[in-house]
Amino acid sequence: MPTLFIKGLIIGFAIAAPVGPIGVLCIQRSLHDGFKIGLMTGLGAAFADGTYGLIAGFGLTALSSLLIAQQFWIRLIGGIFLLYLGIKLFLTPPRERSAGSSDRSPWHALGTTFLLTLTNPATILSFLAIFAGLGLSQTSSDYLHAITLVVGITLGSAIWWLLLSGGVAFILHHRLSPALMRTINKFSGLIILIFGIFALSMK
Repeated sequence: MPTLFIKGLIIGFAIAAPVGPIGVLCIQRSLHDGFKIGLMTGLGAAFADGTYGLIAGFGLTALSSLLIAQQFWIRLIGGIFLLYLGIKLFLTPPRERSAGSSDRSPWHALGTTFLLTLTNPATILSFLAIFAGLGLSQTSSDYLHAITLVVGITLGSAIWWLLLSGGVAFILHHRLSPALMRTINKFSGLIILIFGIFALSMK
């Protein structure tokens, strides 16, 4: 059991680490709004990874098949959401954002990335492959193993986001001028826009 938990930690960390739209958003929010908002942004993705892990681990084949079958519409929603976030980030000045925008709410930060991560149906394919590769069947005798692995995956993902948001916020957050922060916002918005366009262009 401890070995399975450690495997989950490694898997969760490895899935979260590659830089994607959530990583860019986490870095930008950590720089602009500080550690708490940056961490909650990352935890939204970690909880979404855990949700997909539960679906795969408990053998909810009907739900996973539905998600995969409807991936065009799910990806469309996610792509439009990315475009919205990218444009908003690109156009909104840093001072205006720090004066009380909704992005400063920890629950808003968590909710946006939770939904964004859920709108990537390919994620569940990764978890289905992981559980199949580890030999976990879809019977009740393996539920405890599935839960152990999912908890490890979620915690491993959360550890990555803790390190990323903490490193960015505590090392760089107070060292950036408004002009540089404005440039970072525009660059981050442009990157997220590109991810959104890519998501919409996928077949």
